[in-house]
Amino acid sequence: MQSRNAMGTPQRVLLLAPWALLLLLALQLEAEAAPPSVPSSIVSPLLRTGYHFQPPRNWINGMLAILEFLCLPLPFCSNVLQGVVPPVLPVQPKGAVWGNIVWAHSVSHDLINWIALEPAIYPSIPSDKYGCWSGSATLLADGTPAITYTGISRPDINYQEQNIAFPKNKSDPLLREWVKPPELNPIASPEAGINATQFRDPTTAWFADGHWRMLVGGVRRTRGLAFVYRSRDFKKWARAKHPLHSAMTGMWECLDFFPVAGSGEEHGVDTSEHGEKYVLKASLDLNRYDYYTIGSYNKGKDRYFPDDPAGDYHRLRYDYGNFYASKTFYDPAKRRRVLLGWANESYIVPDKSKAKGWAGIHAIPRKMWLDPRGKQLLQWPVEEVEKLRGKSISVGGKVVKPGEHFEVTGLATSYQADVEVSFEVSSLDKAEPFDPAYDNDAQKLCGVKGADVKGGVGPFGLSSLSPDLYKPTFAGFADANISNGKISLRSLIDRSVVESFGAGGKTCILSRVYPSIAIGKGAHVYVFNNGEVDVKVSHLTAWEMKKPLMNGA
Repeated sequence: MQSRNAMGTPQRVLLLAPWALLLLLALQLEAEAAPPSVPSSIVSPLLRTGYHFQPPRNWINGMLAILEFLCLPLPFCSNVLQGVVPPVLPVQPKGAVWGNIVWAHSVSHDLINWIALEPAIYPSIPSDKYGCWSGSATLLADGTPAITYTGISRPDINYQEQNIAFPKNKSDPLLREWVKPPELNPIASPEAGINATQFRDPTTAWFADGHWRMLVGGVRRTRGLAFVYRSRDFKKWARAKHPLHSAMTGMWECLDFFPVAGSGEEHGVDTSEHGEKYVLKASLDLNRYDYYTIGSYNKGKDRYFPDDPAGDYHRLRYDYGNFYASKTFYDPAKRRRVLLGWANESYIVPDKSKAKGWAGIHAIPRKMWLDPRGKQLLQWPVEEVEKLRGKSISVGGKVVKPGEHFEVTGLATSYQADVEVSFEVSSLDKAEPFDPAYDNDAQKLCGVKGADVKGGVGPFGLSSLSPDLYKPTFAGFADANISNGKISLRSLIDRSVVESFGAGGKTCILSRVYPSIAIGKGAHVYVFNNGEVDVKVSHLTAWEMKKPLMNGA
């Protein structure tokens, strides 16, 4: 742990999640020797996630077209199906590696249990003949949902054009079939000066001053761009002269732009409502991370201004681990904005995906809101995931001495659990002085220092032993007031993925893990202390997690 300020003031706490030591604080999965009958390869079905969204087979990308009207009683839903969630998502229907992309279709009433339907959108017109890539959806004023998405019309250079689709029968509560009006498509093609191979992923549209607006990601030389397109009728679209915003960060894809409520207010805001602040998020193709800034929006000029201009170059991240191509939607029934993100596989051998037969999962949906200081977003797993909680165990008031550890016993499924823990550090006197050279790059700091080094306060971790892993060091800072020595962590453990939320959701880290020993019943949960001062577990509760209905798998 690195301390930035004296006790009594907010501290900059380092949260780390390397391939061998995941998380800063609490959990370690260790194992007994696996019997010969238990395979240790990552193709083992025991490492297929239990309660994270995934297809029954093949490749999955991000869930990028959740409709803005999700989770509310739709006027065209039956009483039984009110509140059904109909997402569509890019998948590879013929294998577990990227290519031949169509939009699969699953439905849910709670974002946790899912039923797979037939694909919703697949290549069928000249402007998407060679693939249907990412996009978004918007609910129009008359209740009609519309999907905008990127199609590939030329395979030799992945020539990208934007298209539109409407439900064939909007009285169908599951929206099974979609049509692409030939007189409208494509709705946007790359003009002169636009890189046709870097022009994709239209956002959810918003309405202001008589026009609909949507964004399309792009790049000009090394400058990422958010192109603005306007329409009066949601059919004919024209590009604005200036982009909404741009920065020297490389290609922007999977854009998201939405308002947020006032600082500290946990409720969300609909896309077409006016927000106190706005969030502009871009998935950077250069390094495969999701970055965002918080700022203001001038709707008259269609220009976005980040509160911290330097943030364009050292931007905040939704997640400091394996998390990409995310999308938010507004849930009016519970007045919340919900974030969904994609986590691909972390190993580096493509044949393993083919042998396993599936690749990619989605993070647990997260509620998202602006923190009281207005400087960053907070995230927390949606409350519905708690329906999966089963048997629980609790520990409290236990002091862990330097170099010691203890096992959290009583869970039958340590490899599939939800763990909430609060720690009290006896003293921060031995915390390392903060090096300002790493002010915006916790990941680099961990890479230089070595994530498994024994520090004055911490670190703590989770082990993973598979030799074929992509092995980055994941890390993030959390500005937390620990004047009382307390800090919290929640971790969702699900076989080959761990999602952690530090300091009440200020910093999130998702990591794909493929233990070759700690697998199935061989997994154990330990609390340990590798620092030089006592750590008190003031409270720990762990729940076994049940398996939901998951697309027939």
